[in-house]
Amino acid sequence: MTETSYPKTELNEVKQAHVRATYDRAVVHAILDDAYVVQVGFVVDGRPQIIPMYGIRDGENMIFHGSRKSRFMRKLADGVALCLNVTHVDGLLFGRSAFHHSMNYRSVVIHSVGRLAREDEKKRLAIAVTDRFAVGRYADVRGTAANEMKATDFLIVPIDNVVAKVRTGDPVDDKDDLNLPHWAGEITVSRAFGVPRAAADLKAGIDVPRNLIEKYGE
Repeated sequence: MTETSYPKTELNEVKQAHVRATYDRAVVHAILDDAYVVQVGFVVDGRPQIIPMYGIRDGENMIFHGSRKSRFMRKLADGVALCLNVTHVDGLLFGRSAFHHSMNYRSVVIHSVGRLAREDEKKRLAIAVTDRFAVGRYADVRGTAANEMKATDFLIVPIDNVVAKVRTGDPVDDKDDLNLPHWAGEITVSRAFGVPRAAADLKAGIDVPRNLIEKYGE
């Protein structure tokens, strides 16, 4: 591994549409940082499981949190092999033929094994997963109580055996189809946040914090 790229391995080498694969560290990080939900795949008792989880990137690790009693934490703490996926759809591509309809996308796949955070790591990780909503959010609210921290585990998953795939541009039609009288092009897909809406039971006189306005508007 270099400072700018991840190594290609047997697990992460892309065979299909390999020209769209990239091991560039900055590209991988950007895709992960744009995600709120990570699909976590693993096998338990011979049966495949896929669970959508809120996850954040913390340096060269992905962080997940949940109840200490959950099967997710209990099983994955035992060193079960994981496969993580993040996918962003950026556009719907309309080809001149049915066969060449496609999508523009950014995706990351990670093969790794996680570990539970130590007790001395949990406070920092609790801050990190909260501040993903808005920088400084943890400092603006009641912190995690001792009983809440005791009931919560954090799974640390190293970003190992990772690859990104990115598709951009127009649909790729067959040369013989280019003169057909059918529309071809792209409809872009984007994510938009709404402005902060106060909870129905919020006491009067409590304003929207500045950091939320800066990120989400008002």
